[in-house]
Amino acid sequence: MKYKKYIEVDTSKRFGKPILIGTRISVYDVLNWLANGMCQSEISADFPELNQKLISACLFYAAEKENRTRVA
Repeated sequence: MKYKKYIEVDTSKRFGKPILIGTRISVYDVLNWLANGMCQSEISADFPELNQKLISACLFYAAEKENRTRVA
């Protein structure tokens, strides 16, 4: 998935955290909701601007970031 078309970093929004384009919802917010047991349909019900593709983009973003992390 090319998550970069769904996620941006804008220093004028949310202190430069990665957010979903067109929203003020951060990748962290979505990942935190998932980690706390919300399913994708519950997130979409609470935030209609989020769909399956945007939620998946957050997961791909996190996976790529984890893949790039190196322990020295």
